[in-house]
Amino acid sequence: MSHAPHSATSTLDVQSLIDSQRFSAYQWLILVLCFLIVAVDGFDTAAMGYVAPALVQDWGIEKSSLGPVMSAALFGLAFGAIFAGPMADRVGRKKVLVLSVFFFGACSLATAFAPTIRWLTVLRFLTGLGLGAAMPNAVTLMSEYAPARRRAVLVNTMFCGFPLGSAAGGFFAAAIIPQFGWHSVLVFGGVVPLVLAVVLVTTLPESVRYMVVRQYPADQIRQVLARVTGARVDGAGVFTISEAAPASSSAIGTVLAPRYRLGSTMLWLTYFMGLVIFYLLTSWMPTLMKDAGFSLQRASFLTALFPLGGGIGTIAAGWFMDRFNPNKVIAMTYALTGVLIYAVGQVASGDQVVLGVLIFLAGTAMNGAQSSMPSLAAAFYPTQGRATGVAWMLGIGRFGGITGALLGAELLRLHLGFDVIFTLLAIPAFAATAALVAKHVGARGAAPVDTGGAMVSGH
Repeated sequence: MSHAPHSATSTLDVQSLIDSQRFSAYQWLILVLCFLIVAVDGFDTAAMGYVAPALVQDWGIEKSSLGPVMSAALFGLAFGAIFAGPMADRVGRKKVLVLSVFFFGACSLATAFAPTIRWLTVLRFLTGLGLGAAMPNAVTLMSEYAPARRRAVLVNTMFCGFPLGSAAGGFFAAAIIPQFGWHSVLVFGGVVPLVLAVVLVTTLPESVRYMVVRQYPADQIRQVLARVTGARVDGAGVFTISEAAPASSSAIGTVLAPRYRLGSTMLWLTYFMGLVIFYLLTSWMPTLMKDAGFSLQRASFLTALFPLGGGIGTIAAGWFMDRFNPNKVIAMTYALTGVLIYAVGQVASGDQVVLGVLIFLAGTAMNGAQSSMPSLAAAFYPTQGRATGVAWMLGIGRFGGITGALLGAELLRLHLGFDVIFTLLAIPAFAATAALVAKHVGARGAAPVDTGGAMVSGH
């Protein structure tokens, strides 16, 4: 399907054009590139965990001495996201995305040759900065090139690259470390992003919505639109996007404006609570299982079931988000997570098949809800503040991951029962549900706003 040429004075809404066309080969390419960015992000985020045993043996150090190394990356991820969002809304999604991929690739490569624990800690923090900057901008760019009718499922599909990249890192490390040592995993995790950054420079477009808001020359917008949609737009003179008028002159001001303030706070709270659950369970579930009387082998197997259904949950959540109210869909998914987590604690001493099924379902719901949050945030904010809104949610949420890991240690110290711990873990899931309900109710009660689109005139 293609549009007839527009007259030199015609006005063209770029999102309406994207929505009216079939998903093109070039949009598939954008999806694949963003998927690869998120996949190498997942690989490098998990890389240190996979090389840690070999590193400890090679350097003859205590496992506890790697604590600062592990936490440095988490703090880097948080601050990288917080600072990169406003930068992307100011200078463009593509520039920040390419720079962040190049940066974390270079830092990962340097980490392979770190001479001391101190250098390892510094380089992992720097790697985290790049990793934290890459993901929100990949989400933002993909959401701005996706047709509205399929946006959530496409963004969620792209986001599946993260757990797949993380899992692939484990298989890759197991295969390559015995032959080439732990350094090889970090070298690979550095070289691949560097190559990908070069590919991104030559093939990835800037967001056309960002180009309209920033009043790029009409010729540039026409070229990108024609390549993305295949439509004939050579005669269009004015380009617009139909969305709420900017709430502030800055991206940060937009995210914190009265119109978006409640929604922003609720998105941060939801993502924070989700990561409390995720990091507590992924960090401590084997230990919790072992303390509950399971063998180490059985505990590891049951824990592995938790992330196994993540891809299914993420794509299914995206499918439902595109067909129903996305806030309600994800709120219900978090509520289901809370119910299933509570059920896991109640049947721990019963049938292990039932326990395994409940853990799998809880992980499917948990990962589906959490992985859908970037798509939910991207749809909430206008173009001017979208990268900042998505990035700040991801960045602030990272502190939930740090909290979850620390909370798990504290719960173990208190010697609470398996059922008590899982009952307590249901609380953040229900808190996330309540936050999204508040966001939805607040959005319905907000005053209507001017929707005159941003424009750029042809030259």
